[in-house]
Amino acid sequence: MSVRGLVYGVYERRLARTLTSTPRPRHVGVILDGNRRWARAAGAEHVSQGHQAGADHIRDLLGWCEEAGVEVVTLWMLSSDNLNRSADELVPLLGIIEATVRELAAAGQQWRVNPVGALDLLPDSTVRVLKEAAEATSDRTGLLVNAAVGYGGRREIADAVRGLLQAHASRGDSLEEVAAALDPEHIADHLYTRGQPDPDLVIRTSGEQRLGGFLLWQSAHSEFYFCDALWPDFRRIDFLRALRAYAQRSRRFGS
Repeated sequence: MSVRGLVYGVYERRLARTLTSTPRPRHVGVILDGNRRWARAAGAEHVSQGHQAGADHIRDLLGWCEEAGVEVVTLWMLSSDNLNRSADELVPLLGIIEATVRELAAAGQQWRVNPVGALDLLPDSTVRVLKEAAEATSDRTGLLVNAAVGYGGRREIADAVRGLLQAHASRGDSLEEVAAALDPEHIADHLYTRGQPDPDLVIRTSGEQRLGGFLLWQSAHSEFYFCDALWPDFRRIDFLRALRAYAQRSRRFGS
């Protein structure tokens, strides 16, 4: 190991010790950004090599989250907007996502996989893999992993309102009755993440400082941490720094 590696190791262990008695997030959302830029910087022949490098890194992140006592992790693996990319990139990317989801759901793991997104926009093979992973892991008690595939925040809110209206219509409620009963809690009950705590911390890699539509409804009171590292280069020390930043903030819900 290099001298630099030894120094970083010492710093990482020291940083981890300082976080032992600090507030920890229950739910962490992560925008896994920078795979394509990583591939270009590495001189890869195809951007799919960056997507694969990013996918290979997900297990590391989930392990760090388990160590930190995080209960829920939402991984934005593919946005609904990304479905408009060229077939040359999209087809390999969907294959990588399917393989990753299968790996997360593999026997011997304790993670629960929960699909989050507009499944009707996805190919049948991807939908099948996501549903099979959710079914196979539904009885597990470990970390809940939301696999956000074909996800868009605006689409989620529209789907939630649509689901709410359909539920009321099935009971024969009038439009006036629906309007009178409508409140944020009713909409939240129809979100993809219904029943889960909202994210306490949202991390975005690659230096971009925007949400891009990620968990628009749920992140109203979240703390945000933007990291310059491209997702495949995101290290445990970067994750610990995000936890430190979260612990140092005074959360002001609603203001």
